Amino acid sequence: MKVAINKSVLENVLVNTQPYLEKKDLSQITSHLYISVDENFFSVKATDYEIGLEFHTKNVKVSDNGIATANGKKLLDIVKGLRDDDIILETINDYLYIKQNNSKFKLPMFNSTEFPEFPKIDNKPKFELNSTLFVRSIKKIANAIDTNNPKFELNGALIDIKNGFLNLVATDTRRLALVKLENQIEDNFSIIIPKKAIGEIQKLFFDDIEMFYDENTLIAKSNNFTFFTKLINGKFPDYERIIPKEKNYRLLLSREKMVEAIKQIAIISNEMKITFKPKSIVFESLNDDNIEAKTEIEFETGLDTDIFLAVNSRYLIDFLSNIEDNKFTLGFNDTGLPFTLENENFITIVMPIMI
Repeated sequence: MKVAINKSVLENVLVNTQPYLEKKDLSQITSHLYISVDENFFSVKATDYEIGLEFHTKNVKVSDNGIATANGKKLLDIVKGLRDDDIILETINDYLYIKQNNSKFKLPMFNSTEFPEFPKIDNKPKFELNSTLFVRSIKKIANAIDTNNPKFELNGALIDIKNGFLNLVATDTRRLALVKLENQIEDNFSIIIPKKAIGEIQKLFFDDIEMFYDENTLIAKSNNFTFFTKLINGKFPDYERIIPKEKNYRLLLSREKMVEAIKQIAIISNEMKITFKPKSIVFESLNDDNIEAKTEIEFETGLDTDIFLAVNSRYLIDFLSNIEDNKFTLGFNDTGLPFTLENENFITIVMPIMI
């Protein structure tokens, strides 16, 4: 194999493939990138078995077709140190040589036949998404995905397609976040995407995307890359049952004023008590260290009596930082019951703290 590729093109590919590499055990083939050249088609693959990414480009000058592997991190470190000019990648015996002008580096290669095979699209069902809208929606629910929960299905986000809607859902058992999108997909199905894959999707999906799936795998394909992730097998909670069907009170609140008040209290404590009075909203810290914080905003709530919600402020900020409007709706029934935060097609249901 021998190919010339511009430094900026190669560096971009290498940066994007880093999260998919095995970094702890450098003896594993998955610590290496799989590089292949066929005519004017240059491809780089990386995978840790759970997720994988193949970047490809035709913006290269090919002298010889072939295949190589190389430690992904070391190759990126080398490329970063070179000038913004063409770089020559060449295999000689069992080594990959990286050359530019008077600089030359040599990296050992592993047996390329040991590199894991990527899943095939074959006859998998397909659906298409507006990638920009999808990423914006995924970002809204991402903070609600749990981590290391023994119920594995909670360590991912649900894509639930039915009745002309695509629902994106995540929960950490203390809150549930949901974005509802209209779609033209005819099939009804649901899949659970792991949290790590959700993070990488937010970095990748900017082009038009075709997505293919089966019960174990999701594959996303664009003009520049092919991405795959293994799916989480399990039954996601019945999220529609968790959403309160009726709310006795619905308040249209200012995002800006709420964020300012919440952040003031969060200086002292993330856990706070928010009391809705007839003509004001009072924010107080919940803290046992004899340290107190309190602030108040004037607001005609329309209530006849005081109702309070005790809550982790992070859940409120996660919601408020992911809406574009300056107004949102807070819906609740009574003290101690779950309440909702709503903006357009985005809703978060929060379990209050019991005090």
